[in-house]
Amino acid sequence: EGLAKLLADTYTLYLQTHNFHWNVKGRMFNTLHTMFMVQYTELWNAVDPIAERIRSLGHVAPGSYAQFAQLSSLPDAPTQPPKALEMVRILKEGHEAVARTARAIFPAVEKASDEPTADLLTQRLTVHEQTAWMLRSMLEE
Repeated sequence: EGLAKLLADTYTLYLQTHNFHWNVKGRMFNTLHTMFMVQYTELWNAVDPIAERIRSLGHVAPGSYAQFAQLSSLPDAPTQPPKALEMVRILKEGHEAVARTARAIFPAVEKASDEPTADLLTQRLTVHEQTAWMLRSMLEE
């Protein structure tokens, strides 16, 4: 259940980041367009290992927008693209939320002595916490 939520959060954040990559504009266009591409590529590459870990544990991985919307702790992306720095803020909050989701799974993983899942969670936490820090740094005056 926890990994299904992590998969939904990761996919939702991937979609938001890709959306912002397509729709960013303004003075920071080049910087943000490139940064968002790096971020959505990393997120895209993360969904498969999460889904495969769910399958390895004998469960069905969620894979529909309806399931992701039900499971994800992230809000859907705005229907109208926000300004560039608002995109950065939304993505920062998204990475913080995914990190919270990953961290919440640890008690069950430790109780089950599930080292492969613990390793996957540690890797994801590292990425999300570092990305959130970088995005926070962009928002400082």
